[in-house]
Parts: sequence; C-alpha cells; structure tokens
Amino acid sequence: MPTSEPRQARKVMAALLGFLARGPARAVRVGADQAAGQHDLRRDDGARRKVEVLLLHAAQARGLLEAGQSVDPQGQTTPVYRLTPEGRCAVRRWLADPDSAFQDQHRALSRRTDPDHGHLKINDAESPLAVLARIKGRDGAAFLEPSQVEAGERLRRDFTRGQMQPSLGQRWEPVLFGRQPGAAGGAVDVGEAALAARTRVNAALSEVGPELSGVLIDICCFLKRLSEVERERHWPARSAKLMLRTALAALARHYAAPRRPLRPPRAPPLREP
Repeated sequence: MPTSEPRQARKVMAALLGFLARGPARAVRVGADQAAGQHDLRRDDGARRKVEVLLLHAAQARGLLEAGQSVDPQGQTTPVYRLTPEGRCAVRRWLADPDSAFQDQHRALSRRTDPDHGHLKINDAESPLAVLARIKGRDGAAFLEPSQVEAGERLRRDFTRGQMQPSLGQRWEPVLFGRQPGAAGGAVDVGEAALAARTRVNAALSEVGPELSGVLIDICCFLKRLSEVERERHWPARSAKLMLRTALAALARHYAAPRRPLRPPRAPPLREP
C-alpha cells in the first residue's frame, strides 16, 4: 500500500489479509440493527471477524483479494473471499523486515539447524527440491521421501561450504603465478572447513556413481530446473524427475550408512636383537 496512506488504514488492511491468509472465509451481512455496512467473515476452522464492506471493496480494487460464491444446502448463495497471489505477497511484505521487505515477499524462509553454524534461515523457494517435495503420486504418497530431500539439501550445503561454485565475476585480488616451493597448490588458500566439505562432496558423488552424480550437481547444487536439465542432456520429457529420485535414494543411503571410526595404525612389534 502507498506509504502516504494513514498508518491505521494500513494496519486494518493488513489485519484483513492476515485473517484471509489462513483460509478463505464466507461473508454474512450483519443486520441493520447491529452494524450496517459490515460483513461477518467466517472461516472453515470457526474463526470469525467483522469487516467493513468498504474495506473489502478497497482490497478487491487493489487486486489483493477476490470474491466467489458459495451455495448452502438451502440454495442461498454467500460471497466467499480469498487472497490473490498479489495479496499473499503483500502479507509477506508487510510482515517482513523493512530493509528486506521486497526480497522477503518472494521467499519462503524456514529455520533449520546446522551442526557447524547453528540455526539458519533457508529460502525453500530457491531449491527445486522444495517443489518436488510437495508433489504426490496417484497413491497419495510423496514423490520424494524426507530423507531424500534432506540428502539433497545436505549435498548442497557442503557444495556451498566447500566454495565449489564457479566464479562468475571478475576477481580483483592479486594473482600469483606459479607455486611457492613446498606449497600444496590451491588447497592452501582454502580453510579446513571448506576442505572437509569438499571431501564430503567428493565422497558422496563417488558413492552415487558417475551415471547419477551429474543430475545431483545440476539440480541440488546449481539449482537448475528439471526442464533445463532435460534440454541440456537431450533427455526425454519428465525423465529428469525419475533420474533425480534414483540419485537421491542412493545419496540418502550413503549418508545413512554408519561410518567406521578411524583407528590409529598399530605399531609394528619390536624385534629382539
């Protein structure tokens, strides 16, 4: 809404959209003896809210909500109000931090716990796995198991933490040609945490195999869409989804396999002279 609009009007509009964000609501006109010009909005979960009719019309004029019709058992029609995609974006924008309101309306943030970095905010909207995780088959079961989704996200975290993304911009740091005596190449410029992440990525991809590791890198790490992968690899339509599920199943088995603790090598027995 425009910033010049009174704060109270914006607050009332935000409260209406927040009420409808939890589900559509039927509108029952309040009698003239109670409060003329109002609707009693009722959601299916039993929640109710009285709203001015002029406020509903103003929200409709801005494209923030839309009205449909519901027919009760007696054959009477009742208006039903629900949010539009623009209305949901407005709710996210008003509830977000003012410094990042525009970005947050296009995000789907969730909190997760990382063993190395603690609590993190993750944007689920940028991951293709978040979309596939909501798909269900004909039997009603989820297309991807939670362990498979978590395996793909774990691979992506290690890929990012290991600084394995290609550099797309120009670098202004001084470049040293050649190698210093005794140096180990480019690995000396990477921290221990990044090296450990690279090791985990390489081990996981090696376990999955070269036939399936490519689709994992494209979708989980580079965040490519399924149609883009099929076009680049000349695959049939809807084949990347099946290949990805197979690869994620193998990746989940790799992460679930118990790890043997490393034991120090035994010292050779001493021989008597």
